[in-house]
Formats: sequence, C-alpha cells, structure tokens
Amino acid sequence: MNGPGKSDRPVVARKVLNKGGAGASTAEGLERRGLAKGNLLQETGGRTPKPEAPPLCALERIRQAAREKKGERFTALWHHVYDVDRLREAYQALNHASTPGVDGETWESYGENLEDSLRDLSSRLRRGAYRAKPVRRVYIPKGDGKERPIGVPVLEDKVVQRAAVEVLNAIYETDFKGFSYGFRPGRGQHNALDALTVGIEKRPVNWVFEVDLRAFFDSMDHEWLIKFVEHRIGDRRVIRHIRKWLTAGVLERERWEASREGTPQGGSISPLLANIYLHYVFDLWADVWRRRKARGAMILVRYADDIVVGFQYREDAERFRQELEQRLNRFALSLHEEKTRLIEFGRYAATNRRARGEGRPEQFDFLGFTHRCAISKKGWFWVERRTSRKKMRAKLRDIKQRLRKRRHERVPVTGSWLKSVLLGHYRYYGVPGNYRRLAAFQYHVLCAWYRSLNRRSQRRSVTGSRMYRYAARWLPRPQLHHPYPSQRLCVTT
Repeated sequence: MNGPGKSDRPVVARKVLNKGGAGASTAEGLERRGLAKGNLLQETGGRTPKPEAPPLCALERIRQAAREKKGERFTALWHHVYDVDRLREAYQALNHASTPGVDGETWESYGENLEDSLRDLSSRLRRGAYRAKPVRRVYIPKGDGKERPIGVPVLEDKVVQRAAVEVLNAIYETDFKGFSYGFRPGRGQHNALDALTVGIEKRPVNWVFEVDLRAFFDSMDHEWLIKFVEHRIGDRRVIRHIRKWLTAGVLERERWEASREGTPQGGSISPLLANIYLHYVFDLWADVWRRRKARGAMILVRYADDIVVGFQYREDAERFRQELEQRLNRFALSLHEEKTRLIEFGRYAATNRRARGEGRPEQFDFLGFTHRCAISKKGWFWVERRTSRKKMRAKLRDIKQRLRKRRHERVPVTGSWLKSVLLGHYRYYGVPGNYRRLAAFQYHVLCAWYRSLNRRSQRRSVTGSRMYRYAARWLPRPQLHHPYPSQRLCVTT
C-alpha cells in the first residue's frame, strides 16, 4: 500500500548537475531517481483513458447511414421489423383502449400470452407466412356535419405497422423537409402553428394561400406510392408488406371491398405513407419552386394534408396555384375548390384594403385556430389566434350529448370527467391572445352541466349558487399553457 504523504511518481526525472554547464565537461553522471518508497514497481501510466463510446443501436446506425448517404437504397431492413424486442415495444406503445379490428382481438386479450404470441408473429414475418387482414370501417362525425371514414386494423397489423414505422422513420426523418410537421417524432401541431405565425410576422408576407386536398387519404395512387418508397427502400420484403396493407381491403357491414387506391386512416402506417407521398409530390417540388421561380419572399407550412403558403406578391401566388393544380393532377390528386382560397393577409393587409375602400382582412383557419391580423397595444402587428368557432361548437355539441348520457351519474363522477375535458382543451388552445375564448368555453360547459342536472327530475333541483360551488370545485379556470411563438421558436431552433 502507499504510505501517507508519499508521491506515486517522481515529479522530476533527473537531479541538477553539481558542476559544469552548457558546453562544459560533465564531472559526474546524471543520477536517475527511482520510485517513491512504499510504491510497487510498475509501468508509468498515461492520462486517464476516455471511456469507450457505447455501440450505436440498430436504428441509430440506419439513421446515420441515411444522413451520410442521401441516395442510398436500404436493401436489408425487414429483420429489424420482426425483431421480438421491437415488436414488444410496438405492442406496449399501442393505445390500450383502442377499438378491436375484424377479429375482435383486444390489447388485453393479446397480452395474456404475449411472449408466445410475439414469437409466433416474428416467425411468420420471417418466413413470409404473415397475412394482412381487412380493416373494419367506422365513421366519425366531422365539424361540417359529414362523416369521416376510419379504418381499424386488427391488433397484429397495428403491432407490425408500428414496428415498421419505427424502422422507416430512421430513414425518412433525414429526408423530410423542415416545413413538414405532421405525424413526425418530436414535432406537433404547435410547432407548425408557431412556424406559420413567426413567418407571417417576420417575413414580408402579404398573401396567404390555403391549400385543401380533396379526399387525400382516399385518393393516393398505390403505384405512385410504391415508386416513391422504392427511392429509398430496396428491401423487397418491406415493399411486399406495404402492398399487403394497402390492398387488404375494407370490411363494412359484413361486406368486403377491395382497396384499389388510398390508405385507410387509423392505421399506424398511414400517416408515414401520406408524408412520403406528399414529400415527393409537394414538398420537393414546392421547395424548388420557392428557390427558382418565386420573385419575392415565400413561406411553407404543411401538417399532413393541411398546407398554408405565404407569398409577398400576388402574382407569385396565382402562378403557384396554377402550376400546383397541374402537379397534383399528375399524381391523382386535386384541390378542393370550395376550401382552397387566396386571401390578403399580413402586416400591410389592413392598410392596403382600407386604401381601396374594402373591409378588414379576411381570416383563415389552420389546425383548429382562426388566424387574424391584429395590432398590439404598443402598435405592433401580430397574428392573433383564437379557437375556431367551428371546432368550439362541435366540441360543445359533443359534450352536451355525453352529458345527456351521464345525466344520472353522481356529481363527483361527472365533475371529474368535465375537469379532464377542460384541462385537455386548455392544454391545446391555451395560447396568448385566446383567453376570452377559453373563458367562453368554460362558461358554456358550465351552462350545459347546469341544464343537465336540472333535467334529472320534474323540478329544478340545483340552484345557481350551488352550481357555482360545483364549478369552483370541478371546473378549472382558463390557463395559458403556451408561450409566444417567437419565444418557443427561438428555443427549438
């Protein structure tokens, strides 16, 4: 052992000569000093070695290769999909209360013998014995009174699709453009909203072009989609299984229908395929158009099939729309004439319209918010965002219907449910400038609950003062959960 206060190594390699100097003869030889007393004779060690970097995981290696080689086609990916550990992670990530598919298999029933089921699924995927089953079609109401068709895959298809998405995302996340925000890891609706707001406020944007694609998820051409996927994916097993999911068909009212175009909304693979399709049809083309053909400033924001484009000059916007229609027609897509429009919007929109004797600038909706031109108290231009009236009315209508079904539940049970509804509403719509709409939403929820409670009997059983006590206990006041767009955008970029 080392003695206390002893040096591990000599600090000085040699002792100074007693006689002589530079160029003089040496009177005595140099004496080297040995190890300090009490230390073991050992080889001198260097600096503390750096810890070895941990080996990259499979997805990180794929991501690194996709980033370094933009034109690389990946020919060996399927073994990452049928890996049992990845399938297990995909199963755990599914919604536990999701609707079962045509086979009636639920998340709980599949998990009763999970390891054996996953090993059997992995074996079938490896041997090519896996068969995609038809999706069950259900309909959910839309804000305009129509219904949106949703496809519900069986649970095994959800697991495999989610595992495939994890692998494919490692490649396509390096290819997708920065103005694409829909269904991407680490990006959400508020990132798209912030980018749009800051772009309009900071860039010379005078015209806003709202793009709405007619029945996009039902109109995607399968052959074009496969060609787009083959630009980066050379593994034929991956391509074969994507074809299986696209052509599995739809089961509606015990009747099977073939799927010759489109991809059903509701599957885990559908958002990624939609992003791939629009990446090649719109994103790459629009980015080149902005750099080569636009005369003035131009901003692009896309969330899935919801697209907003800002222009400095109207001539650019009109030319962009004309060429976009031709581009979409080539790939079996089209614009929705009633919802696609060009409006004057921006810093100078109010002044220019006033000079022409026109009214206030028009508003537009994007991701549940109504955007309007506004002036702050200090006289600065800013984009004010409020809850869309259409979204707010649809949500209140849904709450009233649910309260009718919950009419005879105990007050604490209904109050806890309404509290969760309000908190979820505040977390999404709680942006600066939207406090009044949040307060209005809370007030209408309070009134709906009040009317529901008083219809439990023939007489009025709940007074106003008692209702306000219920509100103080169960209905939280409005809260703003998001900072100003410029503040968050500076942090994230």
